[in-house]
Amino acid sequence: MASKRRSLDFLSLAGVALSLVAVIGGNLLEGGHTDSLIQLTAFVIVFGGTLGATLVQTPQKIFVHGIRRFKWVFFPPKIEGEETLKKIITWSKTARKDGLLGLQNTAAKEPDKFAKKGLLLLVDGNEPGEISKILEIEIDSIAANEMNAARVYEAMGGYSPTIGIIGAVMGLIHVMNNLADPSALGPGIAVAFVATIYGVGLANFFFLPMSNKLKTISSDLTQYQEMLLEGVVSIAEGENPMAIASKLEGYLT
Repeated sequence: MASKRRSLDFLSLAGVALSLVAVIGGNLLEGGHTDSLIQLTAFVIVFGGTLGATLVQTPQKIFVHGIRRFKWVFFPPKIEGEETLKKIITWSKTARKDGLLGLQNTAAKEPDKFAKKGLLLLVDGNEPGEISKILEIEIDSIAANEMNAARVYEAMGGYSPTIGIIGAVMGLIHVMNNLADPSALGPGIAVAFVATIYGVGLANFFFLPMSNKLKTISSDLTQYQEMLLEGVVSIAEGENPMAIASKLEGYLT
């Protein structure tokens, strides 16, 4: 079952930390200073421009959903496949013993919305084909919604390097306009190069990995829901609990 209890994904945290340590550590090994990588102007140009471009591309509802899914990168939903398989077998035994109406109390107590919907379809006496059709539409809708959330970060990863180049060009323009003032050359050049680092770094260390992480979670969630669908349909068809268990075990691998 997709549980509300979430634990920290240490790999995601370690990945972010390792990326930052690699860049900052490499800079220090080359004799650079950490202060040289901190440029507020460059950050405003790159992050603000990237966010603005993404807002233009993305409908409000999808953008808000994508921002809400940010926590999944570090606190992904816990998908308990084995526990769900056991529940499906229990439902099957109850249905064979007490009939489909015997699952009414179980459906009322089920916390997972998708599983609850499947159980209610069983209790209402829908045909297996109809149950399958309804739940497949539900799965496709949820998957599309989660993929749209992932594409928000994918879009940011696509725009960020280009905005970084824009920041670099702006910095060089500033340098060219102040050739007569040597004191202004350093800050302008710094903004130019740091903006490029920010653009490429944000895309490859954060936005694109986050997008791919959300896509993986969406794929796992879809597989979990497909297992539930297959289990509910099998119960509707009156299959033996052991046969159902044998069929669904493949989803756990």
